[in-house]
Amino acid sequence: MDFKVLFSPIRIGNMEVPNRFVVPPMGTNLGNPDGTISQEMIDYWEARAKGGWGLIIVEVTAVDPLGKAIPFQPCLFDDSFIPSFKKLADTVHRYGTKIAVQLHHAGRQTSSQIMGEQPVAPSPVPCLVSKEMPRELSTGEVYEMIEKFGDAALRARKAGLDAIEVHGAHGYLIGQFMSPHSNKRVDEFGGSFHNRMRFPVEVVRNIRRKVGGAFPVIFRISGDERVTGGINIEESRAAARVLEDAGVDALHVSVGVYGSMQYIIPPADIPPGFLLPYSEEIKKAVSVPVIGVGRINHPALAKDAILSGKADLLSWGRQSLADPETPNKVAAGLIEDISPCIACNQGCVGYIFDPDKMKATCLVNPFCGREGKMKIEPAVKKKKLVIIGGGPGGLEAAWVAAARGHSVLLFEKESVPGGQFRVGAIAPAKQEITKSISFYTHMGRKYGVDFRFGVEAKAEQIIAEKPDVVIIATGAEASIPDIPGIDNPKVVTSTEILLGLKDPGTRVLVIGGGMVGSETADLLGEHGHEVTIAEMSPEIGRDVQESVRYFLFRRLKKYKTTIYTNTTVKEITNDSVRAEKDGEEIELRGFDTIVIAVGATSVNTLQRELDGKVPELYVIGDASETRKAIDAIEEGASIAIRL
Repeated sequence: MDFKVLFSPIRIGNMEVPNRFVVPPMGTNLGNPDGTISQEMIDYWEARAKGGWGLIIVEVTAVDPLGKAIPFQPCLFDDSFIPSFKKLADTVHRYGTKIAVQLHHAGRQTSSQIMGEQPVAPSPVPCLVSKEMPRELSTGEVYEMIEKFGDAALRARKAGLDAIEVHGAHGYLIGQFMSPHSNKRVDEFGGSFHNRMRFPVEVVRNIRRKVGGAFPVIFRISGDERVTGGINIEESRAAARVLEDAGVDALHVSVGVYGSMQYIIPPADIPPGFLLPYSEEIKKAVSVPVIGVGRINHPALAKDAILSGKADLLSWGRQSLADPETPNKVAAGLIEDISPCIACNQGCVGYIFDPDKMKATCLVNPFCGREGKMKIEPAVKKKKLVIIGGGPGGLEAAWVAAARGHSVLLFEKESVPGGQFRVGAIAPAKQEITKSISFYTHMGRKYGVDFRFGVEAKAEQIIAEKPDVVIIATGAEASIPDIPGIDNPKVVTSTEILLGLKDPGTRVLVIGGGMVGSETADLLGEHGHEVTIAEMSPEIGRDVQESVRYFLFRRLKKYKTTIYTNTTVKEITNDSVRAEKDGEEIELRGFDTIVIAVGATSVNTLQRELDGKVPELYVIGDASETRKAIDAIEEGASIAIRL
């Protein structure tokens, strides 16, 4: 396809953006603890500037010490932050990319654990997620806050940035003032639409007074908050007109607040481009450029959005994490070389809110957030690698090693690649996983990986290849619990159901309500089976990312799935099971099929046979310890760049 329209320049105020590709301000938590820009963050943004993005918008940047939403958030509430922002801007400008910074205050959508003090907000109404009661800002404090936004904007201009974005979306402080869902004030900043718009309008005017009329100001707005009593698209259209009159040069249109987070960072359950109708509506209301967002993940979708008038520029969000080189690859026609976002939310938002991780990365692209430390560079000494297993870890290790110049031979016993990752792609809303498998395989072939599918490698066969390095990535298989009656012919594994190898009949019991069991039940429910889940824990889906779980649970409810928690199966007898629930014995009966989904067991029969017989031997992914695909992929890449 011809994607020339994506590479046509466009003006936002006095700033000319060289193309229509935008990296939106996603929190990464890569900043320094003191709020300055870290080298890690500079490396992250440099990779995207180098990748050809026309405009990058630095993530949520605090205008006040009490405004942080994440611990390592950049800050601009003091002149001492200017030098590190200048270093970032100078780095980005070397590639012809424009750089803006998003000015932000979390308001009620944070916690005293992050800031050390009680959050502040327009009204004492807790966030639906953080649930901590905020302190209501006095009228005088509101006017002080207006000044803080203007002061931060001036610092951004002094640091050499090209524009600023005011964060009025996603239920943060400015959005809280705009929305009747969170604003219950009765002074000049609350009540009517006019009064609720006073705070964002005064913020924009204050910024204009301090930075001048020539410095571009973008405003991010939620087209619909998707919560009870929140802003809808009609009010957002009206707000957009008011903001344009106040001096805004562009509108950046998203949706949601923390209470509807599943729509801010949607999983694969939500189709690509799902928010474009909102930017289209805003675009009808204003004459300034409009930036669209919402799972933009393919240039054909982006091209259509611009040509059909839905947006003027497009934020590719998580796709920019999955592949910072996306624009350059589109320009070169290398569409298959683009590492795809699969909307799993595991490495991005999943890691941000994981207290053991806290920094964003990407399942498909483990180099994300580690650009200065992990690089694909030519190997000093070319080696011969043999990789056993074509799951995600093995595939990642194969193509990265081959890209560095190593000779790579990969054995996979199945006739197709993917391993358990491919099985996981079969459940509803998981089909995006197939894109990553195709990408890894394509990149492997591009760099000369010798794929041997349908071959179960034996130790003597591997040794005969005389490899310098062997990587065992043989994955895992379904665990079979030691339950009396487990050999009942009605008992099957979740893998057999997902691959269509067994007919489940009408009534099905799934033993195990983790991710695999819940998704197996989801598939069965979608196809009209009557499903019951028996789970030992107090709840099902505990290992499923929050936004993914929201839509998964909604479907299970739609299918009238029967769920027994705190339930341990003790015995399987013909079409029934005897179980213990909350200390009492129960019997579940009348099932055509009983599905086992209680976890996985490592498959690693080769390590002992190869140990000491090859120069270098590594075991990665589930073959080492059963975990998630993100762990296997990261391990595969890490080993491949060290060899």
